[in-house]
Amino acid sequence: MVEAVVRDTKRLVPCVAYCDSEYGVGGSDVGVPVIPGSTGIERIIQLDLQREERAGLDKSIDAVKELVAAMHGLTGWKA
Repeated sequence: MVEAVVRDTKRLVPCVAYCDSEYGVGGSDVGVPVIPGSTGIERIIQLDLQREERAGLDKSIDAVKELVAAMHGLTGWKA
């Protein structure tokens, strides 16, 4: 990933990115395929997922949201 950013190769890499409307996430950080560039993530690639793949993504999103909620409860931090 460092090479893709430093050399601005526009190479597809997996990365945690803030998704607003992508994948129907509605505002959460999720591991998704992206095109990084010298200024950061240039584009989130939205794939057509099979039912099982979508279920796995949804499970991952729920787990991240639970961890963020737990962190907020422990620290009082608000996003």
